[in-house]
Amino acid sequence: MSVADYAIKFESLCSFSPHYNTLEAENDKCVKFESGLRPDIKHLIGFSQIRDFATLVDKSRICDDDGKAKT
Repeated sequence: MSVADYAIKFESLCSFSPHYNTLEAENDKCVKFESGLRPDIKHLIGFSQIRDFATLVDKSRICDDDGKAKT
């Protein structure tokens, strides 16, 4: 599954959890999203500790696209 597909699925599932739809939960949402990434992407992204969800998704997509370009 690509990061783009994962992000869409993640957002749709988050809509069922009121907790993840608050500004206070932005950090929790990022941690949860990061935990579901493929290990290769998680390894690259984890060091950055990005806690803005939109930024985290964008950076994860870039890593995913970069990995596909190398293969």
